[in-house]
Amino acid sequence: MPASAKVILRKNLGRALRQGHPWIFRDALVEAPAVPGGAVVTVAGRDGRTLAHGYWDATGPIAVRVLDLLPVRDVQVLVCDRLRQALAKRLARLDRNQTNAFRWVHGEGDGLPGIHVDLYDQVAVVRFDGAGARAFYRDLDHLLAECSAPLRLSQVVDREQRASLGEIEVRENCIRFIVDLGRGQKGGLFLDQRENRHAVAVRAAGKSLLNLYGYTGGFSLYAAAAGATRTDTVDSAKPALATARRNFQLNHLSLEHAGFHATDALAFLDQAARRTRRWDIVVSDPPSFAPSRRALPAARSAYFRLHRLAATVVAPGGLLCAASCSSHFPRDEFLASVERGAAAAGRRFGLEAVTGAGFDHPALPAFPEGDYLKFAIGRID
Repeated sequence: MPASAKVILRKNLGRALRQGHPWIFRDALVEAPAVPGGAVVTVAGRDGRTLAHGYWDATGPIAVRVLDLLPVRDVQVLVCDRLRQALAKRLARLDRNQTNAFRWVHGEGDGLPGIHVDLYDQVAVVRFDGAGARAFYRDLDHLLAECSAPLRLSQVVDREQRASLGEIEVRENCIRFIVDLGRGQKGGLFLDQRENRHAVAVRAAGKSLLNLYGYTGGFSLYAAAAGATRTDTVDSAKPALATARRNFQLNHLSLEHAGFHATDALAFLDQAARRTRRWDIVVSDPPSFAPSRRALPAARSAYFRLHRLAATVVAPGGLLCAASCSSHFPRDEFLASVERGAAAAGRRFGLEAVTGAGFDHPALPAFPEGDYLKFAIGRID
């Protein structure tokens, strides 16, 4: 392999790189090298000492995504090795007779920065984080097929080019889901919440459950299958709720005690609070309120209002299960928001457990940006 171009750091990032941080932003460089996106580059300090090796992105804010501290001798060998390692970790913990939808590659967490690969039965859906990633992994469809045993992979599709795909059925912990790979957000199933759905299910027997921002009904399905007495799923997207209803029918779950409410979650909570409606378990899983740091002030206000209203409609002694998928909203601040929201509702939130994304979404200790999902379960008194 020919010698790679060298990029010189303007900032002292040696310690962060040695600890495993996988990103180098453009403003940390002395100057940009004259290489195309996707080219392998050597990262050096101002003293010329080599620190890491990664690939170049000529356009995005993240200029270099780090692959290793050691030289990359053969890109295809490195990618194949890490694809196989990532898949082996998933298959060691999942029974594919029960669960055949999961994240195969979680980018930086699996040593393959800039890509996510989600598996839906025999279809792999790939997302590239920018033009540099797309160029570096230009042979990814072939490499996925080569490294996919024993999946019997039938198709690899680019998430941005999947409009022609239709619906398929997948299983998650034996619960059946319809996913629309062509139109559904994240395919119609948020894979990162799998273990949190199970955590709610084991608490749901004989309980009523309110599922806010419920999308295609994941938390509601788990609760109903576990013996919940009633579920109410709230989402502003009518097509998502139509799929949620179909998912209930697919799993032979009664619709008699299942409500589907196509409305804004906050408006629903306002009305429920005025009517003094209560649920034993309330799940709040909103979209990202803080997609950037600049959005944090508005996000803090939105989370506080949501947590206040959600706590209001929890039955005494019931559970509030609150989630945030905003990486810019730190875990400590998120938990404080839940507690303050409950207090503003005249209630007390007693934390029982706090988790994150499923094991197939690994986060690096030195990469807090990758630890995005927070899921808090607490008793409301």
